[in-house]
Amino acid sequence: RKQMPDIDMDFDERFRGEMIRYAAERYGSDHVAQIVTFSTIKARAAVRDAARVLGLPYVVGDKIAKAMPPLIMGRDTPLKACLERVDGHEDGYVSAQGLRDMYAADPEAAKVIDVAKGLEGLRRQDGIHAAAVVITKAPLTEYLPVQRKPENGQDPSEAPVVTQYEMHGVEELGLLKMDFLGLRNLSVIERALDLIAETEGSRPDIDAIGLEDEQTFEMLRRAETIGVFQLEGGAMRSTLRALAPTSFDDVAALVALYRPGPMAANMHRDYPDLKNSRKTLTYLHPDMEAILGDTYGLMLYQESVMRVAQRFAGYSLEDADNLRKAAGKKVRSVMAKERQKFVDGCVRQGYDQKLGTELFDIIEPFADYAFNKSHAYGYGLVAYQTAWLKAHYPVEYLAALLTSVKDDKDKTAVYLGECRSVGIEVLVPDVNSSAAEFTPLVGADGRRRIVFGLAAVRNVGESLVERIVAERDAAGPFTDFYDFCRRVDPVVLNKRTVESLAKAGAFDSLGHPRRGLCLVSESIVDRTLERRREEEAGISTLFGLLEQPDVSVPSGFAEARVPIPDTEFDKATRLAFEKEMLGLYVSDHPLRGFEGALARLTDCSLSDVKEVDELTEPDYGWEGQVRTVGGVVTNLARRYTRRGELMATFVLEDLRASVEVFVFPKVMAEVGPKLENDAVVAMRGRIDTRDDQVKLVCMELWRPELGTAGAGPLHVQLPLGMSDDLLERLKGLLAEHPGDEPVHVQIGQTTLRLPSEFNVDSRRGLLGELRVLLGPHAIVA
Repeated sequence: RKQMPDIDMDFDERFRGEMIRYAAERYGSDHVAQIVTFSTIKARAAVRDAARVLGLPYVVGDKIAKAMPPLIMGRDTPLKACLERVDGHEDGYVSAQGLRDMYAADPEAAKVIDVAKGLEGLRRQDGIHAAAVVITKAPLTEYLPVQRKPENGQDPSEAPVVTQYEMHGVEELGLLKMDFLGLRNLSVIERALDLIAETEGSRPDIDAIGLEDEQTFEMLRRAETIGVFQLEGGAMRSTLRALAPTSFDDVAALVALYRPGPMAANMHRDYPDLKNSRKTLTYLHPDMEAILGDTYGLMLYQESVMRVAQRFAGYSLEDADNLRKAAGKKVRSVMAKERQKFVDGCVRQGYDQKLGTELFDIIEPFADYAFNKSHAYGYGLVAYQTAWLKAHYPVEYLAALLTSVKDDKDKTAVYLGECRSVGIEVLVPDVNSSAAEFTPLVGADGRRRIVFGLAAVRNVGESLVERIVAERDAAGPFTDFYDFCRRVDPVVLNKRTVESLAKAGAFDSLGHPRRGLCLVSESIVDRTLERRREEEAGISTLFGLLEQPDVSVPSGFAEARVPIPDTEFDKATRLAFEKEMLGLYVSDHPLRGFEGALARLTDCSLSDVKEVDELTEPDYGWEGQVRTVGGVVTNLARRYTRRGELMATFVLEDLRASVEVFVFPKVMAEVGPKLENDAVVAMRGRIDTRDDQVKLVCMELWRPELGTAGAGPLHVQLPLGMSDDLLERLKGLLAEHPGDEPVHVQIGQTTLRLPSEFNVDSRRGLLGELRVLLGPHAIVA
């Protein structure tokens, strides 16, 4: 190749900055720089900008922007290509019929679009490329201009050095460009290994694990790959089931299959069928077997394309690489010349013209979109390692995974749902067992759970967590809330922090009900702080005497300690506060126990809807389609349109995902009374992927009757050695849900039917509450 090689290196995201500093120290700070990137005004933004500068209301630009076609193969459709046919944007033109109609019928819209065409493509601002670094032999300034890019408040002398030429200009100068990528999953692997070392006492050598581990492949064949690098998407899991991987080569192939090019050629379906003999393997020519035998006759990798060009058209390696690049540029005139060159080359090599045409027809649409083989195998190795960790150490791996996405509530919800699916209990934060982040917890019963990190609680920063953990490590677990207040640094004891911890359940293990604690925590904190100030001043008070076990104190003084009322929030309020403080339902979920019933009423999950994009379905078939989904209503907001009509927006949430829903006035008039926060609903909605975000437009909504009432007895598994207190709480819980379903309890190998006075109605959240009380396996199928 004429150009310098394209070198990509992935690092643990925590240390990417250190690697750039190492390169600067190794080769000289005046020889290493990050590369500038220029963000340009895309079509939608240009439309909104044009409407704004023309002084038109926001809704005008927004309406035009939403009429534009969705992203296609990850790329925007330019305005020009929306209004007239342009090579390479045929699909976008078809999808832009509504925009063309608007342009023809509305002079105001036409004016906005005309102005926007002049803005589109202009550079809006510069930034630093997420990965690209240039390393030069002579000082940088011998080749190109550089600058420093300080962040807000940063000393310019300490700011990173950045080129003033973007990456294509750097490459054209013949300089070495490398990508230093920070990969979150490498951080997850390292943290998981650290957690395994803590729980097991030894740290596995992840680079020495066998690539033929049957336990790992069994998990992959079951498609239990939520949280596995590159393999967790819904469409990918479907392909995993169809492929039934048996080797590491299959894992690497899966990584390469889910690229726009191979998918456009239907390879993600053909590869599993060919591997498992559901399709007959044939080659366009027998000579192809030597090149494509390991990929079942498919040109899956970029190297496959280049080797075919070499073997059949007589290309040099340089010519083959140029073919790959030309295919990516999609310039019709260039590809027409390349086609003629390829077909003529095939004829010169002794093959017929028809074969050359057929081969080029396969190469042309996808060559630039395919992975190169080394990239696929590198990512395949990371995918396999994460799968191995999940298969062998699921608690530690999922704890590390949850920590890695702690600032992304949508992702956290997905992985919490996965924990529930595989039977791993996730506990609310606990002042006696939590660290700042998610950690494994081995209980007295030997079961492994994951405990939420204290830093995830709203109004509780990491510095406060450090103080809590430091005191706990120094003097042992806290015995009760009074002990907590007496021992922790006073800076922890501010009203908002303590109340947030209480609402999140962080004091549950101390035996205090959340509502009771919220009622009196401020008084307890105030008294404790006053007493501590007196002690520091050397004043011995009666409260102080109470802390001294050898001092005789009249019994009446014990009442000076503010009692914590034995009163608890109802389930709905408890979960609402939990979600407010943690951003998620943790100890329970309004849908727990109803998953199966709700699934029977719907035709896809919210995760399926969220995964609608150009890389999962190449036919873009979901845009505009109607789907029936279900979940819990959250973040409900009612508002009036400019015409004074009532509409609403809300977030529909299930156990794994959430999607924004719009209810426009006509539908709102019918479904409005059914909408309230925390309501479990099912709905039919139209999928809208315009404006770069998946949304649902509600067409119909109802409150379904869920549960298993009338379906037979409720079977409950009770733990051996159940305490009297737990038994009383169980009786009380059953009494709160009276109904007609008999209850059968299973203790060890013995099953007993409870008297009819304990019959229940399990449709109103009983199953979820039983799981909270007795554990995730309390309900026996």
